[in-house]
Amino acid sequence: MQTPIQNRYDFVLFFDVKDGNPNGDPDAGNMPRIDPESGHGLVTDVCIKRKVRNYVQLAKNAGDSYEIFVKEKAILNNLIDEAHEQETVKAKEKGEKTEAARQFMCDKYFDIRTFGAVMSTGKNAGQVRGPVQLTFARSVDQIVPLEHSITRMAVATPAEAEKQQGDNRTMGRKFTVPYALYRCHGFISASLAEQTGFGEEDLKLFWDALINMFDHDRSAARGEMSTRKLIIFKHDSKMGNAPAHKLFEMITVAPLTNPARDFSDYASKIITPVQAQMPEGVTLIEF
Repeated sequence: MQTPIQNRYDFVLFFDVKDGNPNGDPDAGNMPRIDPESGHGLVTDVCIKRKVRNYVQLAKNAGDSYEIFVKEKAILNNLIDEAHEQETVKAKEKGEKTEAARQFMCDKYFDIRTFGAVMSTGKNAGQVRGPVQLTFARSVDQIVPLEHSITRMAVATPAEAEKQQGDNRTMGRKFTVPYALYRCHGFISASLAEQTGFGEEDLKLFWDALINMFDHDRSAARGEMSTRKLIIFKHDSKMGNAPAHKLFEMITVAPLTNPARDFSDYASKIITPVQAQMPEGVTLIEF
């Protein structure tokens, strides 16, 4: 069991996409998500958390205390039932079993003690409010999604081949964003970390995941995606030494006059504060 973190953190994550679809919307034909009023691109917090989970799963290979609760093809109630089969839980009085099961789940699963979870869908293991919370990522500038026609030189069934008289071609669509730089805000609560056991080792792993997650999430659909900058505000106290929004406002990106097609178009335009500008009790860390 780790010692929970003792400091509050706020952070800004910049990542980009080139000729790819960073987060398709299944309700819109898998087009890149977009704010219809402003034209800015969006990537959901759930999408980013999925990449963090996948990175941890690869890095730790389901090692002790680093299993993943919400993963592909998982049956969550079966995992909750497993907690209730533990001797440490069975030995508890009826009114204490839920808390014991909740503690077991926090100890075992990285994503529960990091992001939290609702575990009252079967045998009750309570609800966990995670110390790490993320916003949607929003593109710095407007995006213009492109639609591409693609051809597959094969069909799936003999019936399709017969219909095409042996031509065996199928047409499809693919959506990409030519280029976009996205900005996401995050918050880490030391007070909530005490409740889940989120410790310094977990924190280091989380930073590693944000920095490296796209290198282990390659696909033809996503084009080139990379973490470009991670800016962390570390508070000297559990409750924090400055409001998060004021810290975030210190980081600006100058607007572009021409469509961007590479991070180099932005690199000199991301204006970050220096330590001398930080409020008292806040330390600036950059990756």
